[in-house]
Formats: sequence, C-alpha cells, structure tokens
Amino acid sequence: MSTMLMMEDLFLPNELGSLPNKALINLCYSGKYSEKELIKLITHQGGLVSYLGTNDLREVTKMMENGDKYAQLIFEAMAYQIAKEIGAMATVLKGDIEAIILTGGMAHNKLLIEMLTARVGWIAPLVVYPGEEEMKALAQAVIRVIKGEEEVKIY
Repeated sequence: MSTMLMMEDLFLPNELGSLPNKALINLCYSGKYSEKELIKLITHQGGLVSYLGTNDLREVTKMMENGDKYAQLIFEAMAYQIAKEIGAMATVLKGDIEAIILTGGMAHNKLLIEMLTARVGWIAPLVVYPGEEEMKALAQAVIRVIKGEEEVKIY
C-alpha cells in the first residue's frame, strides 16, 4: 500500500493538538491577541512548550531523570496521544499497515521511541528516520540507498 498519512492535531513538542472549540473561540475574540499572535501561539507555543517551557525532548528527558514527576506525566501524555493517533490511522487503513515511519527531531528520543513501540509496535514495525526536517530525512535515506550506503528495506 502506498498511502502516506500525516498526523494532524497532535499534542507535540510545540504544537497544541486538538483544542476545545469554545475556549479557542473565546480566546480569538478576547481582544488579547492579534491574529498573528494566535497563530504563533497555536503553532509554536503549544504542546510541551506550554506545559514545560521547552520543545527540546533532551531537556524534558533531563527533567525526568532529575525526578520531575510533572515532566514525566506530560511526556507520557504526549506519547499516549501520538500512539492514539497512530492507532486511529491504522483503523482507517483497515489494518493494512506495512510500517509506521517516525521522523523529525522527536525520533532522536530513545525513550519516546520505546514508549511508542510498546503501544503500537504490534500494528506494524516502527521505522525511525530522525531529523529535524522530515521530508529531507526521508530523501536522504533514499539517496543512501541509491549510493549503496544503505540497503532497501521491504516491509
């Protein structure tokens, strides 16, 4: 199957995810923020940033290693939401899943990958291509295959 789905409305390091509609409408009409400020708030200052003040999972991991239970709770909530969305997409595809591909900066975080593998690894193998620019990371993988630096993987 060659279907590629993008996850939208997820609680990610700096994105809010799904929002309560009434609260969002109230915020938009509060006069407190301009349209530009609201867009920045939703796309760059949500998710982990809104709870922990950072979108860097390395920092969050250090917080957890130092015993920060709140950081642990928020990190686990994010992993849960990502896994839930992967599961939702699997139902839409009627279980015809060859692989779950994880890209982006978050894919560098071993703990997150372990948590996701535990929750959704039974659906299909997880393939991890870490990199800040997802499409670039995938394109680089193709180039490595073409150059013979990496073998083609069949899922």
